[in-house]
Amino acid sequence: MNPTLSPNPIADLNALFTFPFMVNALEAGTIVAVLAAVVGWYMVLRRQSFAGHTLAVMAFPGAAGASLIGLPTTLGYYLACGGAALFMRGARGSLRRGPGTETATIATVQTVGLAAGFLFLSLGNSVLGGTETLLFGTFLGVSRGQVLALLIVALTAIALTAIAARPLLLETIDPEAARARGVPVALLDAGFLLLLAAAVAATSQITGALLVFALLVAPAAAAQQVTTRPGVGLALSVAFALVIVWLGLGIAYFSTYPVGFYVTSIAFAVYVIARLTRRG
Repeated sequence: MNPTLSPNPIADLNALFTFPFMVNALEAGTIVAVLAAVVGWYMVLRRQSFAGHTLAVMAFPGAAGASLIGLPTTLGYYLACGGAALFMRGARGSLRRGPGTETATIATVQTVGLAAGFLFLSLGNSVLGGTETLLFGTFLGVSRGQVLALLIVALTAIALTAIAARPLLLETIDPEAARARGVPVALLDAGFLLLLAAAVAATSQITGALLVFALLVAPAAAAQQVTTRPGVGLALSVAFALVIVWLGLGIAYFSTYPVGFYVTSIAFAVYVIARLTRRG
């Protein structure tokens, strides 16, 4: 039986921290929200949302394949996403061969990933509880070990992003100017895709391969609707992501519907409100 809301909001708030599984979910949700918001802000600015979506899809066969052959599923997430990121690295430079080359390359990776994921599930239909867990995640089944592992990955990824922030921003806005100033554009491209892959792999373990995209895109896109200032935009992206995750988990705790439904719905609402605010 699901807990129900009471007339006392303080009591309801305290109820969220009563059970260890909910505390773990809130901590893991906070970590992935911050990570996805920071990396997602650059992803949206660089117009690589399709690449981010493809990496999210690749998390699906990565986890399924790893479990099928007896490897840790976490390793599968990172290997598949990292491998796909390296494969797609040449897509940005390949634009010289035609405007559709990058999109076609990324779409091909995505198609192969989906096909492989369903093949692995058909070969071992008990993998991680099946398609639902892989695609839609398990916010409320997070262990303490997962929280700590996510924290290490997030801190490392955010630290690397901070170190490369200025040249990455310049390369994103004006690649030719960055190249003229001696910025290693190719290295930054590859490095960012690998950071994006790490963020997707970490977040997918909690949200699932499909819902990760909501946290990568919606907060960042909403922030960029509100402001063009990088510092303010990053802060807003993080704030929006935290609101999305915390509200989604809180509402789901007192509801019979899954967390993913609330996370994606709130993410969409945040983006719509940001768009309307900009037009106003």
